[in-house]
Amino acid sequence: MYKILIKIYFKILQTYWNIFVKLHLKLLGVKIGKNVRFINFPIVDLGKNSEIIIGDNSVLISDSRFTALGVNHPVILKTSSNAKLLIGNDTGISGATIYANKKITIGKECLIGGDVKIFDTNFHSLKKENRRYNKDEKDIRSKEIFIEDNCFIGTNSIILKGSFIKHNSIIPAGSVIRELK
Repeated sequence: MYKILIKIYFKILQTYWNIFVKLHLKLLGVKIGKNVRFINFPIVDLGKNSEIIIGDNSVLISDSRFTALGVNHPVILKTSSNAKLLIGNDTGISGATIYANKKITIGKECLIGGDVKIFDTNFHSLKKENRRYNKDEKDIRSKEIFIEDNCFIGTNSIILKGSFIKHNSIIPAGSVIRELK
């Protein structure tokens, strides 16, 4: 009897999330494709004139109870002013943090494992003088990230600015991927 009650409770939760998360994100300005599913509320912050697009049939998991791996925090999607974050169709994201300062493109049918971090910026100046307080954009390096279709990015991986990941790639858990020079 208890297992039946838990199943009913989880079904109610999923229905609630898929109504209210979509409404919340649409009010924020996120473009959401058809049949996108949300497991709990992601944290979303759009910069001025920025864009987040989530493709059809994608799933964003922000609750450890609904993934075997578990996640340390909800999915976090953030953009700076004039940035773009594009998530392709049929992509699954579990507790990842994705921050676009310029542009991040994630292809279709990708799997983004638990607690992955994807950033297209250094966030801070690399110059030693006044690094902590320097907000001058010309001193803070950013470069687009492109992840092609059907990539699997393992848990706790970090994808840094300028990275290009070819289609069908597998990035092992705990990897750090950066632009090749």
